[in-house]
Amino acid sequence: MIRVNGVVTDNLPVTDRGLLYGDGVWETIGIQQGKPQLLEWHLERLQTGLAALGIQSLDWDTLREEIRAACAGEERAILKLIVTRGVGQRGYSPHTLLPPTRILQVTSWPEYPAAYTATGIRLTLCETRLAQQPRLAGFKHLNRLEQVLARAEFGSEVQEGLVRDYHGNIIEGTMSNLFIIRADGAVVTPELSQCGIAGIMRRYIAQTLEKFSIECHIQPLALVDVEQAQAIFMTNSLIGVWPVCEFSDKSYNIPSLIRDLQAEILVLP
Repeated sequence: MIRVNGVVTDNLPVTDRGLLYGDGVWETIGIQQGKPQLLEWHLERLQTGLAALGIQSLDWDTLREEIRAACAGEERAILKLIVTRGVGQRGYSPHTLLPPTRILQVTSWPEYPAAYTATGIRLTLCETRLAQQPRLAGFKHLNRLEQVLARAEFGSEVQEGLVRDYHGNIIEGTMSNLFIIRADGAVVTPELSQCGIAGIMRRYIAQTLEKFSIECHIQPLALVDVEQAQAIFMTNSLIGVWPVCEFSDKSYNIPSLIRDLQAEILVLP
């Protein structure tokens, strides 16, 4: 079901700036037993994105009510939440008196093969690079063309691809965040101040590691760091934690820490 500004419909004006320019932000939120998971973190990142784009006048109380209504009765599903700048006139100028557009879409939970969680996935390196734009880093803006191009580079024989920036730094997967476990046991995830998405599951994993008395290091990662890692895993709000069993013609083990993290995700708030 799709709701646009609270109305059940799949129609959107062709003059909406989200369609014309990708002028908006979005979140993908897991629904379990009628409740949106980690909702406050998702709304916090949504607000960060709206502030970065200068999109104002969003009615947060109305949005929360719409989220609750969309999730009610859903045992296990996905809520995609999109907020655009709204309907505008011709031209790039963002100045408009019209309110933002709210789009809520509920879809079924994706049924990934259980082996992806149990025995791991195959990971490849994409040639498509991410442009650096710190004003757009961290949150999910609507322009996903870089991810589309990167994802087009591999088929079903590979489950995820790593993307770099133009300085060669490893940033993330096409749809996920990257973590490595070094030979010394340290857990590292890429620094994302210039590009990339700071995932909600990435944040949850970092917090969970603290509970295990393990520091999550956020720092630049080169390709060699990933290749020499003891273990690799990918995260997002839908897949949870996927271990990597193969990357760059090398096989990787799945340590107990990854299993512990997977167990934590089963009890998400």
